[in-house]
Amino acid sequence: MDIIKKINEIAVTYFEDNNSKFAAALGTNEANIRNYRSKIVPKVEFIVKLCNDLDISFEWMFNDSGEMKKVKKDANVSLTYPVVAGVYPPAAGISNNLQHHQGIPLYEMNPAGNLFDFFNQPPNIIDYIQIPKLPKSDGALYILGESMYPLLKSGDIVIYKKINNLKEGIYYGEMYLLSIHIDGDDATLLRYVHHSEKGEDYIRLISHNTTYAPKDISMEYVRAMALIKAGIRINTMM
Repeated sequence: MDIIKKINEIAVTYFEDNNSKFAAALGTNEANIRNYRSKIVPKVEFIVKLCNDLDISFEWMFNDSGEMKKVKKDANVSLTYPVVAGVYPPAAGISNNLQHHQGIPLYEMNPAGNLFDFFNQPPNIIDYIQIPKLPKSDGALYILGESMYPLLKSGDIVIYKKINNLKEGIYYGEMYLLSIHIDGDDATLLRYVHHSEKGEDYIRLISHNTTYAPKDISMEYVRAMALIKAGIRINTMM
């Protein structure tokens, strides 16, 4: 059995080959998923959780038998599981409440935290969002502050795509979440990103709210960025 190959197949089938979505659904971090897909066989506990949460067949995973998706059985037919390192099947009647691959995960972000730490630690998923024909995205967050008012205001939700290549992955003129680290202080900003007259090593941050002055900063202070794909405003909870 080739567990790494099978984890890659699961990533493509269930998560559109997106490591971030895979990690969020399994409650781990993206680095672990990358390792599991390339060189490190995960612990048995993780593999069993993966099978249980995604309804993957144990026989397919461990014994190279049958289909990936667990075959549904009648209630009066017993299921058999392979014996693997002392790990046993879940108790009868326990259902899986994980809402994997049901939409874009809405994450809970500590208001005192920053985007860089958020991307590198497994966050809590509050809910899932489904929007027809939305471009490929990594997640959604509630925003704080009025820098993009009236386009976006504090308490609105933004849907984002993480930028992995900060040097070449920026589309200038678009809106981004940025994690900035200057003089020992961290800040998470929501701004339009433009070219700077100071040169290629700088970017110009512009707010939609004109009371916020534009600012040029060096890219060396930017620790993380995410492209904003969409915004959601809830007008009433009635």
